Amino acid sequence: MSLDIHQCEQAWLARDPQFDGRFFIGVRTTGIYCRCVCPVRQPYRCNIEFLPSAAAAELAGYRPCLRCRPETAPFSPAWKGSAAIVERAARLIRDEGALDAPDATVEALAARVGVGGRHLSRLFQKHLGASPLQVAKTARVQRAKRLLTGTDLAITEIALQAGFGSVRRFNAVFQEVYKRPPTAIKRSSSTRPS
Repeated sequence: MSLDIHQCEQAWLARDPQFDGRFFIGVRTTGIYCRCVCPVRQPYRCNIEFLPSAAAAELAGYRPCLRCRPETAPFSPAWKGSAAIVERAARLIRDEGALDAPDATVEALAARVGVGGRHLSRLFQKHLGASPLQVAKTARVQRAKRLLTGTDLAITEIALQAGFGSVRRFNAVFQEVYKRPPTAIKRSSSTRPS
């Protein structure tokens, strides 16, 4: 990411909260990096450099300021709080099928995102209004629906690729959600004109 140095200087001098989290200031003399809104006395311009992210600052050898806590700047996962945990877990469920394997558990998923299983379930309920298992079930059904309408795969193959452990479970969940068997959806999509 390319930074506009003049714009960064203006935002830093004004301590403009509109730019908070969009760039960071590395102070060469102290080895610390800050947010542009940091309340400490501003160092001389010749002693600072502008960096596009907290990761870039740490890679350059700077450590976070204890006063402005740049790791909690807007747009960082820490700033988003528990929503970041839920987003990451939901992404693992949706993109990697984290709860699709027969031996997959909410506790194992929770460990991957750094919390306990009960806490993850509470966070899902708070942010999404559903449990991790319900989110996983919805993701499997949606994957299956896309495969049913977009491919010529057999029902058994679709069930397995969508993350269902068996065709019987696939049929039951599909019937529960769509109030019709998967074969009816497949038939209706194959008779539709292209």
